Amino acid sequence: MTGSTPARRGTPRLRADAARNRAQILAAARTAFRESGTAVPLDEIARRAGVNIATLYRRFPDRDALITQVLLDGFTFVLDTARTAAKTARTDPLAAVEAFLQDLIDHRDLLALPLIGGPTTNDPRARELQREIAVALEEILAEGRTREALRPDLSAVDLITTVALICRPLPYLPPGQATALAARHLGVFLDGLRPDRTRTLPPAPTHEEVTAHLAVEAGSADTPTEP
Repeated sequence: MTGSTPARRGTPRLRADAARNRAQILAAARTAFRESGTAVPLDEIARRAGVNIATLYRRFPDRDALITQVLLDGFTFVLDTARTAAKTARTDPLAAVEAFLQDLIDHRDLLALPLIGGPTTNDPRARELQREIAVALEEILAEGRTREALRPDLSAVDLITTVALICRPLPYLPPGQATALAARHLGVFLDGLRPDRTRTLPPAPTHEEVTAHLAVEAGSADTPTEP
């Protein structure tokens, strides 16, 4: 799995050494957050990244800024993957869904914080990225309904929730077993996407309802919640 960080949009290009430090800090933060939650000491993240704490603060002025960037990088990767899958969906919607889910599973280290139910942020870019992800996934599902390749009651929320659950690490489970279980669960889910279903699904929450937790209410604590 890659430890690289998705390219940021609309940001100035950093010097090579600064960009390297930033990437190392983000990679260390993803690992630390995944293992210990977002309350892990920043000194520990700096140590893992091989930089001093001053360098970390130069790139990310506080914990919230670091958490927000980890979230944004994850959402950006999901969006790019969804848009690629949407192109495949024009000829094979089921293969597009499988490629989308498999790519996220293969790069789940980039999704250190849950796509659903993770820390909150007031950064408007997070909400916009999630909206664009939903649009891309709905394009895939629309193609699937038109071609009668996917069951018609699927939603973008179903796809995101499933990959969030499959990618979430299970405590004390060796990586090899986790990978094997993820492959099995993906296979079960993909079989359930086919239109020859045997049961009707209960109503799903809307995209707006699921992402409402991203909006931090005025006056609430600035420190994000644990994933």
